Amino acid sequence: MAGSDTARDLQVEETSSDPSLWTADFRLFFTARTTSLLGDAMLPVAITAAVIRAGYGASGVGYALAALVAPFAALIIFGGVLSDRFGARRLMVVSDTARLCSQAVLALLFLLGTPQLWQILVLLALIGAGSAIFQPGVASITPRIAQDVQKANATLRISESITAVIGPSLAGLLLAVSSPATVVALDALTYGVSGACLLLLRSVPMGPAARDVDSSFRADLVEGWREFRARTWLWSVIVVFMLWQLAGAGPTMTLGNSTLVTDYGTSTFGLVMSSLGAGSVLGGIVAIRFRPRYPLRAGALSMILWTLMPLGVALGLPAPLIAGCYGVSGVGMAFWIVMFHTSVQTNIPQDVLGRVHAYDAAGSLVMKPVGQALAGPLAVVAGTAPLLCVSASMALVACALLLAIPAVRGLKRVES
Repeated sequence: MAGSDTARDLQVEETSSDPSLWTADFRLFFTARTTSLLGDAMLPVAITAAVIRAGYGASGVGYALAALVAPFAALIIFGGVLSDRFGARRLMVVSDTARLCSQAVLALLFLLGTPQLWQILVLLALIGAGSAIFQPGVASITPRIAQDVQKANATLRISESITAVIGPSLAGLLLAVSSPATVVALDALTYGVSGACLLLLRSVPMGPAARDVDSSFRADLVEGWREFRARTWLWSVIVVFMLWQLAGAGPTMTLGNSTLVTDYGTSTFGLVMSSLGAGSVLGGIVAIRFRPRYPLRAGALSMILWTLMPLGVALGLPAPLIAGCYGVSGVGMAFWIVMFHTSVQTNIPQDVLGRVHAYDAAGSLVMKPVGQALAGPLAVVAGTAPLLCVSASMALVACALLLAIPAVRGLKRVES
């Protein structure tokens, strides 16, 4: 492609300040998400450290992380249907309550001693199931409380990234002076704060949006699938991401996290994760300021930056350089996430948005726990560094595949 064509295709424009974003309801929603995400950012550090200290090794870490993600991927489709049928806000409050209870039990088990691995897996699976009920509501509520959907998504992404900076460092500090039970208990409390904020929302009804006709659960499920399948740009992105999660993101999370903890220490692990969050903050700021004419095309190109994350660990670089690699990777992934979520929320009708988002989220994540669980045993046979190099190459493959699909690279921005 010629240089002039590239510049025209990726033309961006600077956004103007929009004070109307920060309405009372958006502030409540922002607080709910930020508080909950802070706890979520602390949990993987606590679980990784606890599982390794308990003697379960890298395979145990992979199983634990997979137990958290697998129920989410398996059940989020049903969560999307429930969200559209019974109301996104109602389901999100129920989810926060359920996760508060499950995580409180996990904290208690850690407080009493070292839980069995199966106990950790079961409780993490329950937390993941609660997230499957919660997540569809995030996509449904955001365009209802914000006039500028891209700016709202970018702002929420910055919030998520800031918590990713603070959360791991806070968890590492707490682990140094306390126990995993403290981290898990604090995380449980964040669900209570989130649920309280969601209860106070006013512009989003607790019940579902008005429906023209009554339909069965199965009919709603089929309708969501039909809407998802009808958009080539959407399902093709998900197919590509299934491959990337299996051979890229999944193994990188298991092997990268385990290597950082065992070879560099828990404090360095927290520092590197914080650098990843800092890069994501920068990516979110870029997404606020600029709007590509072709969002998915620009987002696919930004994924190239992700290759530095697994490469830094595979090459055994010093901790500061690995942190830098993670930071640059965070910029690319944050920009992609905002571009993709905004494309979904501005191209899908509100009455089916929860279900369509559930299908895309499930497809995006369904292979991640498989990659996480297989990474440990495969590393024993093939070695950690070679597998991480394969993971790095998958980002390049994913970028090439996305750009090769006309419906993806040709999708234009919809003004919100």
